[in-house]
Amino acid sequence: METIATESPPRTHTKGNRNHLLHHNHHHVLPETSILVVVALIVIIVLLIAISVIVALLRRLKSSKPNENTNGTKNCMFVANSIIQFNGTAGRLDMKKGCIYGGSPCSLPLATSKGVQVFTYKELQLATDDFTESNLVGKGGFGTVFRGMLRDGTLSAIKMLRREGKQGERAFRSEVDLLSRLHCPYLVDLLGYCADNKHRILVFEFMPNGTLRDHLHLNDGRSQLLNWGIRLRIALDCARALEFLHEHTTPSVIHRDFKSTNILLDENFHGKVSDFGLAKIGSDKLNGMISTRVLGTTGYLAPEYASTGKLTTKSDVYSYGVVLLELLTRRIPIDANRPPGEHVLVSWALPRLTNRAAVEEMVDPNLRGQFSRKDLIQVAAIAAMCVQTEADYRPLMTDVVQSLIPIVHNLSSGSSTSSFMFSKRVSPRS
Repeated sequence: METIATESPPRTHTKGNRNHLLHHNHHHVLPETSILVVVALIVIIVLLIAISVIVALLRRLKSSKPNENTNGTKNCMFVANSIIQFNGTAGRLDMKKGCIYGGSPCSLPLATSKGVQVFTYKELQLATDDFTESNLVGKGGFGTVFRGMLRDGTLSAIKMLRREGKQGERAFRSEVDLLSRLHCPYLVDLLGYCADNKHRILVFEFMPNGTLRDHLHLNDGRSQLLNWGIRLRIALDCARALEFLHEHTTPSVIHRDFKSTNILLDENFHGKVSDFGLAKIGSDKLNGMISTRVLGTTGYLAPEYASTGKLTTKSDVYSYGVVLLELLTRRIPIDANRPPGEHVLVSWALPRLTNRAAVEEMVDPNLRGQFSRKDLIQVAAIAAMCVQTEADYRPLMTDVVQSLIPIVHNLSSGSSTSSFMFSKRVSPRS
C-alpha cells in the first residue's frame, strides 16, 4: 500500500509536465508562422514595385526611340486627334489637338503657329493677279493651280478646287485637316487656305520644277531629263514620305492616290508628296484594313483595293512600286499605244524584273551607262516586291527606305558628281 501511494504522485507530475511542454511549444509555433507571412508579404510588395519600375523604364525607352530616328524622318511630326471646323465667311481653323509621333506623347503648338494661315478670296486674287492665265501652273483632277506672291513676299502655289458635288468639299477638308497636322520635309507644305463663301482654295509652298510625271513623260522642251542618280534620290524621298505616313503616325495615314503626278520637285530636284484629297486615316486594328469606295488612278491601284475596296498601307506600297517602275523605264502605267502585251506596265515588267538580262533591256535608254548592274538589280528587286499581287508579300516602306539608302549614299559619296547631273534625252522607244 505504501509503495503504491508513493508511486502515484510522480505519475501525476509527469503528465502535468507533458501538458505544460505542449502548451509551451504551441506558443512558439504561432510567432514563427506570423513572421513567415509578414516576410512573404514584404517579398511580394518588393517584387511588384520592381516590376512596375521595369515596365515604366521600358515604356520610356520605347517612347524615346522615334526621336532617335536617323533615317530621314527625325523632323517629321504628326498632331493627332484634331477636329477642324470652318466658321464665318472667311473660314477659321479650330483644332482640339493631342500629339502623337511614333506612339509617344509630345507637346506641339497649334497648327496655325506652324504657318497655316487663313486667307480671304481677295487676298488670293491679288496674289495671282486675279488668277490670270500667265500665272497658270497646271490643272489637276480636283482643281487648277496658279503661281502667286503672298503679302509677305512668299512665292506659293495656289490651288483653286472645283466644287463639283460633295467629293470636292471632302477633298478640301481632308487636305486642310491632314496637312495642318503633318510636319515632314518629304511632304509639300500647306501654307494656308481660303474657305470664303463658295470658294475653296489651298495655298502650298511653290515647287519650281513641277511634277515628276512632267520630267519623265513630257517632251515639251521645258522638262529636263532626270538621270539615274536623281531618279533614285526622288525614289528615296518618296519612300521616306510614305514611311512617315504609314509607320510614324498613329493611326497611320493612307495616301490612296500616290502617283508621279502627285510627286513635286523643288529647285534641287528633291521629291515631295502632295495631294491628300483622297487620303484616309488607317485602322488601328491588327491588319489595319478599312473598307471604302474605290478611288484613285487606274494603273496605280493595288489589285485587292480595286476589286474589293479593302484599303491598307500596302495599297500605297503597290502604287509606290508602279512609280518606281516609271522611274526605271520611263513608261506610263497604262499605254494603249504600246504593242500587245505591253499595255499595262506592271504586267509587262514583273516577269522581267527578276531576269538579269531582261531587266537591263527594259531600262530607259537614256540611263544606259549611268548605273552599275548591281544597283539596277537591287532596285528592280525592290520594285518587284512592291508590285506583288498578294498584299502580304509586299514590304513595309521602312524596308524600302533601308534598301535604298546605301545605293543613294554610294552614288552621292562617289568620286564623281555626275550621278546627279542631267543627261541628254534620246528618242523614246516605240
